[in-house]
Amino acid sequence: MEDKKKISIVDRVWDFFSSVKLVIILFIILSLTSIIGTIIEQQAEPEKNIRLLTKIFGEGLAPILYEVFFRLGFMDMYRSWWFVTLLLLFSSNIIICSFERLPKIWRFVNEPMKPVKEDVINNLQTKKELKVKAGLSKAKDVVLNALKSAGFNASESKEEGGAVQFYSQKGRYTRLGVYIVHLSVILILAGAIIGIFFGFKGSLNLPEGEASSVAYSRSGKEIPLGFTIKCNWYDTEYYGMSDMPKEYQSELIIVEGGREVLKKVIEVNTPLTYKGITFYQSSYGMVPNATGEFILRIVPKGRQESILRLRPNEVFEIPGTAIKGRIINFSPAIAQDPSGMLFTYADQMVNPAVGIEFTEGNKPKFTGWILKRYPTTGLLPEGHKVEFIDYWGVEYTGLQVRKDPGVWVVYFGCITITIGLFMAFFMSHKKIWVRLTEDKGHTKVRFGGIANKNKLSFQRDVDKMAARILTAFEGRRTDVRMINNHTETQSHKE
Repeated sequence: MEDKKKISIVDRVWDFFSSVKLVIILFIILSLTSIIGTIIEQQAEPEKNIRLLTKIFGEGLAPILYEVFFRLGFMDMYRSWWFVTLLLLFSSNIIICSFERLPKIWRFVNEPMKPVKEDVINNLQTKKELKVKAGLSKAKDVVLNALKSAGFNASESKEEGGAVQFYSQKGRYTRLGVYIVHLSVILILAGAIIGIFFGFKGSLNLPEGEASSVAYSRSGKEIPLGFTIKCNWYDTEYYGMSDMPKEYQSELIIVEGGREVLKKVIEVNTPLTYKGITFYQSSYGMVPNATGEFILRIVPKGRQESILRLRPNEVFEIPGTAIKGRIINFSPAIAQDPSGMLFTYADQMVNPAVGIEFTEGNKPKFTGWILKRYPTTGLLPEGHKVEFIDYWGVEYTGLQVRKDPGVWVVYFGCITITIGLFMAFFMSHKKIWVRLTEDKGHTKVRFGGIANKNKLSFQRDVDKMAARILTAFEGRRTDVRMINNHTETQSHKE
């Protein structure tokens, strides 16, 4: 009795997890909770989500709902115990459903085809009959070629009375398409869980010339990288002379063991990946109260150009002349109002300009602004040229840092689910039997077949095979008459 009770409990658990209803219920729950998790920003500051809930539900309900969602784990939903439990239940349900049904399908798929009786062929769902004026031997060759042209490698069986039967099948493994989909779902869920527990998402604002061996989570927690990443420079490219950014670029260097192992210029959608950690270009900005280096290109008239790196108030000289310059001012975004006055209109380096005071023989010569995006502002009266290349060391590149060791499992699952869905919806298992009987110089050809899907398409395939057989007997007129879902054709000499 105890053994029976134990078996009964096991059976009940097995039946519970092999239920299709459970799959549907779990899928609905996962979908609904994922919608909430998509709307609510994960691992964000409380103020952000409270503002979001206020817009949706109003000021009265927002704090209460935030508290409820926080206690339920929706603020970090994809790492919560209940969401992971749902994923595991869903995966277990799919696995057990597959184990419950797959053995029967596998036996059916591997069951060898056999010839059938005439009345069975007559009662199959797909059928066609035609009669040609040719001997059985010649008709056999034509029918066999028609079957091969349709992808059926037929076996032959001889019956009593001289009749011949061909039988074949194709696409039998397409019945496994649904189980490939099941496996793919498991792979995708497994990849997601691997990413949740063994990966991370963080960020890093890295100033030009600076290096870091850690990234930071949204809560500010340090995430060790296992190597050092350095930003050589950052640059923004704009559309024409507008202030609309076109492209962000950063040159990053990976340093490990005291030596440079990788260097790459990254852009949006062109990240850098090293040891499974990917750095995405996501933002940029000015480093507060930073003092950098002004990079100027000096082009004396008739002489070779040179590149200078200068600090604020540092003096430089135009080679071959007595003209000296001193950097006295800087604006990250300079503009001119209608009255001709210059002003700074942004905190970012949108239209940067450097103010330079020029002297000659220790006497003031002129003072002016040289704009980075307008090189002609650096043309001096004597034909010399000073170009403002960059103010290096005052900008940072904003990087998203992500490690997801399960991403390749997810990618593989996406590929296999595509194959499985194609097999499940667009391919079918087709079986066909063709019986040939000779009668007074004619041969009667009777087709019968079944397909688990796309039955109309299979009927068209049978029609094409019949047409190919008739075409093989050139010089004959064919009269066609439809009878009960199959065609009876009489062929006569013209």
